[in-house]
Amino acid sequence: MSSETKGDRKATLDAASWFFNVVTSVGIILVNKALMATYGFSFATTLTGMHFATTTLLTTILKSLGYIQSSHIPLADIIKFVLFANFSIVGMNVSLMWNSVGFYQIAKLSMIPVSCFLEVVLDNVRYSRDTKLSITLVLLGVAVCTVTDVSVNTRGFVAAAIAVWSTALQQYYVHFLQRKYSVGSFNLLGHTAPAQAASLLLVGPFMDYWLTNKRVDAYNYGLTSILFIIMSCTIAVGTNLSQFICIGRFTAVTFQVLGHMKTILVLILGFIFFGKEGLNLQVVLGMFIAILGMVWYGNASSKPGGKEQRSISIPATKTPDYSAVPVSTEPDEKV
Repeated sequence: MSSETKGDRKATLDAASWFFNVVTSVGIILVNKALMATYGFSFATTLTGMHFATTTLLTTILKSLGYIQSSHIPLADIIKFVLFANFSIVGMNVSLMWNSVGFYQIAKLSMIPVSCFLEVVLDNVRYSRDTKLSITLVLLGVAVCTVTDVSVNTRGFVAAAIAVWSTALQQYYVHFLQRKYSVGSFNLLGHTAPAQAASLLLVGPFMDYWLTNKRVDAYNYGLTSILFIIMSCTIAVGTNLSQFICIGRFTAVTFQVLGHMKTILVLILGFIFFGKEGLNLQVVLGMFIAILGMVWYGNASSKPGGKEQRSISIPATKTPDYSAVPVSTEPDEKV
């Protein structure tokens, strides 16, 4: 197969992976919004535990059928990953509760520079000037779109800091584990999802009661709400898988930059389906700046020297092939 054909195939699979992530991420947001706003199921942490329990069930079935190959990841690495992931989920929920929407959005934007810092320090990655400027432009555009009132308090700042760093570490670790142990997306999910499901289902009801003052066992479960929960769990499998695929194929920084495209898309869909309230010149200008920055980032980071790893700090047992989406070998947004 010629290098040109391989390049075209990789570009096609990259686009398909990203499209898969966008569709499932936007879908889970819409379903969860209906479930929480319309049917009052406001138990976000417990619901996330259900998502990972469903993912565990699917990966177990696929493994028993031989579609997922056996592999080994040390327990210490799995525990680290689960701690980062769970602190990310809980931290985001607490940050949203204790902070204004404006500061919450600023905290989410800061994940990109934190992810860049991790890549520079841990992987010795170096960015070109154009790549840095394009990332800055993306951050500026999304900030213009989404950041409104900003108020900060001490406990909210601490919660946001924990959420940002744990999320950045969790996403970095997805890429790290796939490279180090040469495992695919579904395979990695098979290792991490059971521990996440068990821990979140154990802690979730207490955390949700603390956040909402409501008990998940006292919720009035109806047929429609149960169907929405099942739908949410089903879509979450795709969201979790697509996140692992995208971070494995790209990097955590690229995943964060392109992830803001979902923010813009959700805003646009909201204006289309729920009216033009809130649509003003500031939002339109922010969208334009953000999209321009994303296009610039894609062009700058793909050029020679745009984003290069000068030394490899991770010894791999074998060379993984990221030219194809792993199938037999992904959560707002983190589900």
